[in-house]
Amino acid sequence: MTTDTEKLSENMEDYLEVIFALSREKGVARVGEIAEKMDVKSPSVNAALKALSERDFVVHEKYGYVVLTETGRKLASAVQEKHNVLYRFLTEFLMVSPDLADKEACSIEHAISEDTFIRFVKFFKFLDTSASNDKPKIIRNFDIYLKTGKRLTCHCEHPQK
Repeated sequence: MTTDTEKLSENMEDYLEVIFALSREKGVARVGEIAEKMDVKSPSVNAALKALSERDFVVHEKYGYVVLTETGRKLASAVQEKHNVLYRFLTEFLMVSPDLADKEACSIEHAISEDTFIRFVKFFKFLDTSASNDKPKIIRNFDIYLKTGKRLTCHCEHPQK
């Protein structure tokens, strides 16, 4: 069982995330599909699976399916949730392109501390729920600023020169 001092590497977390996604999408994960999604060769996947198996995150019989243990599923789900929140924030509030947001959310999800992420989620929820059916005014204003380079200085929603 992994303790806080035995944190998984970014790469191992990515493997868990891919196995989790494949399992949800197809019902099972196979070495070849993992290799394709990770853009690596099968021997690399097998080495990662061996390491993950030794730490009780996956069960994998040679030439068989890859199954997440309860511990592996919980960790993979947490990493995926972190990715989803970061992706939404980057696309919806910072208006980053979806492709770039996906790539950067993947990088940030591994680097951000749990305490900072909790605050991030609270800030995201604060922004997300501060509007009725529309984007919060501050986000609409930020969108205008991104497009024009000018801040709104009145309540008229038109950039000031």
